Amino acid sequence: MAEKKKLVEAITSMEEDFAQWYTDVVVKAELVAYSKVKGCTILKPAGYAIWENIMHELDARFKATGVENVAMPMFIPESLLQKEKDHVAGFAPEVAWVTQGGGETLPERLCIRPTSETLFCELYKDIVESYRDLPKCYNQWCSVVRWEKTTRPFLRTTEFWWQEGHTVHATAQEAEERTIQMLNVYADFCEEVLAIPVIKGRKTDKEKFAGAEQTYTIEAMMHDGKALQSGTSHNFGDGFAKAFGIQFSDKENALRYVHQTSWGMSTRIIGALIMVHGDDSGLVLPPRIAPIQVMVMPIAQHKEGVLEKAGALKDELAAAGIRVKVDDSDKNPGWKYSEQEMRGIPLRVEIGPKDIEAGQAVIVRRDNREKQMVPLNQLTEAVLAALEAEQKALYEKAKAHLESHIYEARDYEAFKKTIGEKPGFVKADWCGDQACELKIKEDTTATSRCMPFGAKLLGEQCVCCGRPAQKLVIWGKAY
Repeated sequence: MAEKKKLVEAITSMEEDFAQWYTDVVVKAELVAYSKVKGCTILKPAGYAIWENIMHELDARFKATGVENVAMPMFIPESLLQKEKDHVAGFAPEVAWVTQGGGETLPERLCIRPTSETLFCELYKDIVESYRDLPKCYNQWCSVVRWEKTTRPFLRTTEFWWQEGHTVHATAQEAEERTIQMLNVYADFCEEVLAIPVIKGRKTDKEKFAGAEQTYTIEAMMHDGKALQSGTSHNFGDGFAKAFGIQFSDKENALRYVHQTSWGMSTRIIGALIMVHGDDSGLVLPPRIAPIQVMVMPIAQHKEGVLEKAGALKDELAAAGIRVKVDDSDKNPGWKYSEQEMRGIPLRVEIGPKDIEAGQAVIVRRDNREKQMVPLNQLTEAVLAALEAEQKALYEKAKAHLESHIYEARDYEAFKKTIGEKPGFVKADWCGDQACELKIKEDTTATSRCMPFGAKLLGEQCVCCGRPAQKLVIWGKAY
């Protein structure tokens, strides 16, 4: 038990220091290592395995909507980047430039992609000629570079991994439909696979993506009440098309500009997984995303037949499609249990000499540590049921946390008091004036997270200035 206590003590309590708890979990669970370049992290096997599962799940959902994968260059010529001025202005402070190749100064600076809109535009300009070529729905999985001043693993790093989808359409309506469709793909993925409830809505003009007509977002609430923008989908209209000359001949042989969308989700979502579900013992991974769903723990493994039985149980569970391993290390059981909990493995199966004799095993859930004695001839069915129950319980817990930490404010004093004293989101009416949005941020550090779909005004007046309200906004402090 002393070893178990030592491992858990390596993690700072969430209530004591949430930021330090997060860093402790990321490092102790061996998700990342720090590199020699500030702001760049190394995804270790445990961290990359989560990202692999995210990629696999999302990629299948993308392809079900007709998306195809491509790979674009990582370098963007400065002249190409300058074609869309609003876009350039939005990313200028974060761009990293290459000015030398080998021993020679380059004739033109090359930007290391912060995003790839301009590259996709150049491609679409060359391959789209007729309405018959549309739509084109491409996506790429890659890393991008944004020179951040303050960095934290997964949440904000200089280089990060993501997917970026870029589509072109014949009409504004088709582009808008695709924009919303991809937002819904993200929301469904978060809720069904990551067990993270989200709020869907539109960003204000101040918060929308540089160069976009509209930006839609899914916002998740972390354990500490802060928001994390977890996926975005942008409708570019025909602005990029006009800047890059992307035209097609319609059915009447008239030249028209395409309408574009872009949408992305990054390794930042792993930070959300940690902060939504984790506890003082470490990670808590929902079964559907966990790289290892079940760890078989042989008890008194030095005794005859125990390791063999553990291996047989592993094979049985694996045959049912369960991601399972056996911990046959020579550590004591208390240490093994703590390590399994630290890494967030959803379920453990304990098997020892007495269990073998009784024809049973013990299964233990990670989320609530609930133990269950199961006959060996019913193990697979019991494990599958326990994994499904844990997946559902994690979502319901996170949803209850979200709903219980959303407050309403109808006047500015109440707004400031609530946002200052209660962790969570605040619903409040807004006049639509960016000056009020800026004042709220200056006074409280809270930002507009989104204007939720289908939301109705609480009253008639802007919470900040008292003028007629136009939109209900979710406000919150964010990562």
